[in-house]
Amino acid sequence: MVDPLIPTVDLSTFFREDDEDGKRMAMEIITKACSEHGFFQIVNHGVPINLLQRALELSMIFFEYPAEEKLKSSPASDAPLPAGYSMQPQHSTDKNEYLLMFPPGSSFNVLPDNPPEFKQVLEDVFSNLTKTGVLLESIVNQCFGLPANFLREFNHDRSWDLMAALRYFPATETENNGIKEHEDSNILSFVFQDEAGGLEVCKDGEWIPVIPAKGTLVVNIGDVIQVLSNNKFKSATHRVVRPKGRSRYSFAFFYNLQAEKWLEPLPQFSKDIGEPPKYRGFQYNEYLQLRVRNKTHPPSRPEDEIRITHYKINT
Repeated sequence: MVDPLIPTVDLSTFFREDDEDGKRMAMEIITKACSEHGFFQIVNHGVPINLLQRALELSMIFFEYPAEEKLKSSPASDAPLPAGYSMQPQHSTDKNEYLLMFPPGSSFNVLPDNPPEFKQVLEDVFSNLTKTGVLLESIVNQCFGLPANFLREFNHDRSWDLMAALRYFPATETENNGIKEHEDSNILSFVFQDEAGGLEVCKDGEWIPVIPAKGTLVVNIGDVIQVLSNNKFKSATHRVVRPKGRSRYSFAFFYNLQAEKWLEPLPQFSKDIGEPPKYRGFQYNEYLQLRVRNKTHPPSRPEDEIRITHYKINT
């Protein structure tokens, strides 16, 4: 049996100037978790707990509205992604509805006017999680031993970040899939979920439930970090299992990479240390389009779905 506990890291040490030992210990936990399976949790992360709780409460109210009210926030036709309210495509086996948003101020956002507080709370949560993403990115930079601000300069454009408020419908007798097994394509993802739970991470071939804890953010590493690190850090394999008898509510924040970026293993993890690159280089937008196609035109066989292994160099 694997250890069922997902590591929890206290980030308060990174808000203090004089706690180098605390920072070192936190980075050791993060490095170990990301080297093994790419998942950990954070507390004392700087995002107000009452704000996260209020966001969940308001999302529950919104998703209970009649369809005609929710559809007032349908995505704009010219948006690069469906920002606004959407249901999962009917051909998908995933069973959820969601409200997607770009950074506050984006012209593509279509945010609901009701409940009255919801729009402002969404923007406040987004802004706070952006700061958390910048902090976690700098910690990963240190864990890698890269030059100061290397990742921040490589990934300086925050206009590509996304956040989704999600509702997963209750499981049925024959179907409990919320989101099927996958890895995120981005840099870092943050999740906070209600007490229904349902998020699971794959560790050593076993599915481990991530138990909800108030004020805790779940963090997972995405494909971008796996490629840059030449597999030193793992992109986390995870899924959502829908609970029976109730809906599940959560928020997911995706700390992203600019679509036009060229992506390949960094020389610090390949040629500089005599290691062959495990991935061929590619433009990130090409991979994003392939991932979108997985959803819009699902392959007949699950093994034909495009994942980051599409760019793997066979040796």
